[in-house]
Amino acid sequence: GALRFAKICDSGFSRNALNCRKPQREAPMPSDPSNLTKLRREFHMAPELGFEEHRTKARVAQILRDLGLEVHEGVGAIGILRAGQGNRAIGLRADMDALPIHEVSLHGYSSKTPGMMHACGHDGHMTMLLGAAQILAADSGFDGTVVFIFQPNEEHGLGARAMIDEGVLDKFPIDEAYAIHNLPGAPLGQVSTRHGLICSSESLFEIHVQGQGGHASMPQAGRDTITIGAEIVQALQTIVSRKLSPGAGAVVSVTEFLTDGQRNVLPGNATLKGDVRARDPQDREMIEALMRQITHGIATAHGITAEMTFNTEFIETINAPEPTEAVVDVARSMGLDTLPDRPPMSFSEDFAHFAAAVPACFLLMGNGEDGPSANPLHSNNYDFNDALLPIGAAFWAALVRKRLPKTV
Repeated sequence: GALRFAKICDSGFSRNALNCRKPQREAPMPSDPSNLTKLRREFHMAPELGFEEHRTKARVAQILRDLGLEVHEGVGAIGILRAGQGNRAIGLRADMDALPIHEVSLHGYSSKTPGMMHACGHDGHMTMLLGAAQILAADSGFDGTVVFIFQPNEEHGLGARAMIDEGVLDKFPIDEAYAIHNLPGAPLGQVSTRHGLICSSESLFEIHVQGQGGHASMPQAGRDTITIGAEIVQALQTIVSRKLSPGAGAVVSVTEFLTDGQRNVLPGNATLKGDVRARDPQDREMIEALMRQITHGIATAHGITAEMTFNTEFIETINAPEPTEAVVDVARSMGLDTLPDRPPMSFSEDFAHFAAAVPACFLLMGNGEDGPSANPLHSNNYDFNDALLPIGAAFWAALVRKRLPKTV
């Protein structure tokens, strides 16, 4: 069945995945679901931040080599598995980085690195994809090439771009790309996705306001930037409520307000920092233009200066029709609960850069409705649901076999 895991040997994998022998280094990933759990928890205990996933990448590369895959290491890790004579190729992506969050969970596999944890489930994403590599290396059942992409630094939206800039899509051309993200609170194994936009963009902005500081008892002698900055904050909120269509799904949030003021000193400088989410590139561009107009207009009205930067690191994630239909078909064929037209997500995903380069599908897979698996992503007591590991691995393998079918 779809959830069956082929056993290769009791002691571990050989490099060609055909002849069994004892591993030469630390034990590679064994072949049954319970040992997928051990691997996931191994990753969980040793989190690494974006572009610092050195130990994680080496472990992934080791497992891929032990499975017999061709392996390439750069900013990320790439595993290549070929079967038959087919000339089509698909890419499957998992993210590797953790977050700068101190874990409060008390289970036996909590993070061993203070102030750092896998709070978004990337430990599980890696393990599911390695599980799929294991299944397909043992019994391919496909005709073509699978490119297993293990990507750094998803959390800051820089890893996918770094891999593309390094030439991953030129060196290992793919016809389609896919990525899974777990979804806390959704039923275990539920697959949800949609055609078109699936994740919002994220843009970071900074507004630097320069006025005239002064004594707190004599505000008329200066132009304090707290009052003016607060006016800018309030005015920015009218963009979504009054300038965009209802239901546009955009969000403008000021998240920091920093000044050089003191107890009895009115500040002459202020910096506002924040975050913009948008579901449409045109809305994103309009928001930026309106923010600049509002900022400079208010600054001019008060006789001060203001400068703004607006940097989009995560673009909108757009799912292509055919890959999305394939995901839905595979989920249904496995008997998984399936939502083929879920609402777009407000969070951002740098898989968007792969989706902008080739037809792609980003999908969500339910992490469970109870316990730590239902806690929010990025919370200090979140945990990936180990029961999802064999489901995700089997899903990946079934998707490969559907998109790269063997010819008779």
